[in-house]
Amino acid sequence: DLGTSYRYNQPVAGLILEKLPNTLVLALSSLVIALIIGVPVGILSAVKQYSIFDYTAMITALIGVSMPNFWLGLMLVNLFSVQLGWLPALGMGSMKKGIGDVISHMVLPCFCLATIPTATFARITRSSMLEVIHNDSIKALRARGIKESSVIWKHAFKNALPPIVTVLGLQLASAFTGAILTESIFSWPGMGTMIVSA
Repeated sequence: DLGTSYRYNQPVAGLILEKLPNTLVLALSSLVIALIIGVPVGILSAVKQYSIFDYTAMITALIGVSMPNFWLGLMLVNLFSVQLGWLPALGMGSMKKGIGDVISHMVLPCFCLATIPTATFARITRSSMLEVIHNDSIKALRARGIKESSVIWKHAFKNALPPIVTVLGLQLASAFTGAILTESIFSWPGMGTMIVSA
């Protein structure tokens, strides 16, 4: 029993259960986007170490880690909603209007929330892969004539996974805390908006 909310005049536990799924959808979607983009970029950066792609990816990752969520969110709203009119800026959308409406409302907040985890995954994956790639076991696999793609994706990536999984747990917590600002900017009806208003 968490008591009654002074702001909403309802049981706090009920309010949390009502808003938590919306925050989970936003946080988990942003983490999936971060993994899909960040891990392959980190692997390619490690494989093409010191190339133009590597330098560009790591500079972009540094900018992504350094960029505040609230500023990026406002810039995304200004560009894609106000000036171009491509995507809605506020709310969560409604399933009554179809899944497309919900997805279009998710694009900007998910991208905003995924920026820092994407950059973090890219940097961690690169450093972890570089450690593994220079191991004697990987050199032995190459000497046996195994295809490079198989060496990288099947053997090296498997050994580079533990730090990535560890960071995934930390980023899950960060996604929840980042959701407070992101939900406030995009009026997403989740825990973050409720925390601010309460």
